[in-house]
Amino acid sequence: MASNKILVIDDSRVIRVRVKEMLPPGNFEVLEAKDGLEGLNLIRQERPNLIMLDFLLPKLSGWEVFQEIQADADLQKIPLVLMSGRKEEVVEKIHEPFEYFEFIPKPFEQKELVGAIKSAMLKARLPRKQAEVNAATQLVATETGSAEIEPLNEKVAKMQLEIDTLKQQMAQVLKLVQQKLQ
Repeated sequence: MASNKILVIDDSRVIRVRVKEMLPPGNFEVLEAKDGLEGLNLIRQERPNLIMLDFLLPKLSGWEVFQEIQADADLQKIPLVLMSGRKEEVVEKIHEPFEYFEFIPKPFEQKELVGAIKSAMLKARLPRKQAEVNAATQLVATETGSAEIEPLNEKVAKMQLEIDTLKQQMAQVLKLVQQKLQ
């Protein structure tokens, strides 16, 4: 039995087969799901070592599956590669740069797929900042009372939004610089 499981969640059988064929030979088993609901169930049952998730899916969208993964501390640790032929729909919901998962635009080549997997594995190991914010909020709440916490939570949320916007702008600047250097 394979020691590593890779779950490919995509409504296109062609993409699922293509990903399977592009993966380098190794000691792993490729699991397939044709919709978000089936994929989420497989994630919970099988605990794969890597998830390849299409963003546009029937029954439960890739966005909804992504949110379920992010809400569970154990599932957050699984390397994730988000796939889509329409990056603008992904960026509309999740701002760049993508800190804890990798994004790969469709269609993709084997080299891009392998690079995205490697990057996702590195990103999955990063500590989650939100957990630190939640722990700090709980500590302050016990010391000062919850009435004083709400305005602080609003400020933290506003600051996080500003940080995300700055990250997005930096990613755009970096992309522009890279294009100019080519």
